[in-house]
Amino acid sequence: MAANPQPRLKKQATRPPAWKALSAHSKTISKLHLRQLFADDPDRGQCMAIEAVGLYLDYSKNRVTDETLNLLLQLAEESGLRARIDAMFSGEKINITEKRAVLHVALRAPKDESIIVDGKDVVPEVHAVLDRMADFSQRVRSGEWKGHTGKRIRNVINIGIGGSDLGPVMAYEALKHYSERDMTFRFVSNVDGTDFAEAVQGLDPAETLFIVSSKTFTTLETMTNAGTARAWSVAWLGGDEKSVAKHFVAVSTNAAEVSKFGIDTANMFGFWDWVGGRYSMDSAIGLSTMVAIGPDNFRAMLHGFHQMDEHFRTAPFDANLPVLMGLLGLWYNDFFGAQTVAVLPYEQYLKRFPAYLQQLTMESNGKHVTLAGKPVTHDTGPIYWGEPGTNGQHSFYQLIHQGTRLIPCDFIAFTKTLNPLGRHHDMLLANVFAQTEALAFGKTPEQVKAEGTPDWLVPHRVFEGNRPSNTILAERLTPEVLGKLVALYEHSVFTQGVIWNIDSFDQWGVELGKVLAQRIIPELEGKTEPMLNHDSSTNTLIRRYRKLKESQ
Repeated sequence: MAANPQPRLKKQATRPPAWKALSAHSKTISKLHLRQLFADDPDRGQCMAIEAVGLYLDYSKNRVTDETLNLLLQLAEESGLRARIDAMFSGEKINITEKRAVLHVALRAPKDESIIVDGKDVVPEVHAVLDRMADFSQRVRSGEWKGHTGKRIRNVINIGIGGSDLGPVMAYEALKHYSERDMTFRFVSNVDGTDFAEAVQGLDPAETLFIVSSKTFTTLETMTNAGTARAWSVAWLGGDEKSVAKHFVAVSTNAAEVSKFGIDTANMFGFWDWVGGRYSMDSAIGLSTMVAIGPDNFRAMLHGFHQMDEHFRTAPFDANLPVLMGLLGLWYNDFFGAQTVAVLPYEQYLKRFPAYLQQLTMESNGKHVTLAGKPVTHDTGPIYWGEPGTNGQHSFYQLIHQGTRLIPCDFIAFTKTLNPLGRHHDMLLANVFAQTEALAFGKTPEQVKAEGTPDWLVPHRVFEGNRPSNTILAERLTPEVLGKLVALYEHSVFTQGVIWNIDSFDQWGVELGKVLAQRIIPELEGKTEPMLNHDSSTNTLIRRYRKLKESQ
């Protein structure tokens, strides 16, 4: 079918036997339609669904049979997934290029657990930081923390980028229902000055607190925005440099730079090198989240994370939510040539969830070499994208339904709404179920003709169907459930990375452009014409920018 292009399957002598079996098996499955699979097994919708830790996953509308699933599970076993899970949870340095442990799971471990890194139990340190965050959050929320002029804080602006922004802004939007509504929360990440200018628009500096989130306190974009925030705040507060201590706190590990900036290191909240940026929303990076929703709700979110962690760590693979989702994603990516995954939350509060998953998935598994440094010979991470339903139905769903590309979809929905308004929620959920049904089964030419459609119009109104989807259902969007959802995708990404034999926890791909930007900045700002040694395109662009800049 047009929506099922055959991928490039290159030879690789070291692939597990199950990979080769799946390659052969995919040729059979590609000829089967979901209509036939459901006709052959009337109970398929009940059998291919599992429920764990409060999440229900219906994966029956995937182009798989029992044989497919058995081969995928065999692939997980042959790839050593169980041993890699144990290695991560025990604190081994599985991030091999940076020689670091990968222990975001420690950020949500209960106080009575013990996780050892380099001979030291890190759990007490994690809870010490959480307790300091809780104390600070309560002081801000209650009005006990006062600004330089004695006014209470009513505005909080988080300054970060990457994981120091995407996690906090996603969590704030997702949990806005639980937030302190008499406070304003905004987020600055882009070095484009418009981002900062709009974030402070209409705010009283005397009532504004900035949270500067940068592990090293040297990140170019973050510290540029922090410097601008500092200048803005001090200027409006009478030029008193001492005011910085009352209007800025830091999430960092660099006490010297934090102090130099003017922030009291007593108001610095740290984290550890075993916390990757895209896995840090439940660390001190989530300070703005805790101020917004309160310590109790933040701890409930951590409990949700931990429940999914334990499920992933202990459940057999055939009943393991992250493992199954990871395997199904890999099935389409590597054996059906699918290049993207659409994440479609039918919950307006999750409007930033697809953007958050873009970093989690693509920064983790966008890799072209194996753990041994050899070129990978198959496709790794697909492109993640999406928008909330039902908005997306009136824009890009056309391509998913009738386009030539195969796009697996994850639908996320809740059986109870946080904002009951008449028929709204029934209509919303009806669209979830209708879309997955339409994608799976489509509409045949015979069905179209039976509706009285003219012959010339029939081809335009045919839906091939056979478009795969997962449906994830939970009762309602709570802090605990958000933690479960994020951890579900974290561990799904890990599952795929293990099978692809790549390092899912480094991100060298973000470095080169940053290094080159540091070289180009003085060439743009210098008073005299610089000697340029770039390619002809870059040289021309720099000269054109300088010329137009000078003419302003």
